[in-house]
Amino acid sequence: MERLDQEAIDAGLADLSGWHCVDAHHLVKRFEFSNFVEAQAFVNAVGDAAEAQDHHPELRFGWGYAEVEVYTHSAGGITAKDFRLAASADAAYDA
Repeated sequence: MERLDQEAIDAGLADLSGWHCVDAHHLVKRFEFSNFVEAQAFVNAVGDAAEAQDHHPELRFGWGYAEVEVYTHSAGGITAKDFRLAASADAAYDA
C-alpha cells in the first residue's frame, strides 16, 4: 500500500465526518456513547471489521467513549486502507 500525500489525505477526510489527521501520519476520531457497554460493543464491532480487512487500528475506550486511531505501519503513514477502516468504524457507530 502506498502512503498518501497531504492532498489525498485532505480529500479523503472530506468524505468522512469527525475524523482528523495527526502529524500527517494517523487518522483519529473520538466516538461518544451513553455508557461503557455501548462503547465496548462498538470497539468489538470495529475489531471485527478490522480483522475482516486484515488492518488493525489502535483502540482506546472507557465509560462513554471510544477512540479509533488508524495508520498503515508498513507504509509509515496513511493509506487507502486507513480510510476504508475509518468508514467501517463510522458504519459501526451508525448501526
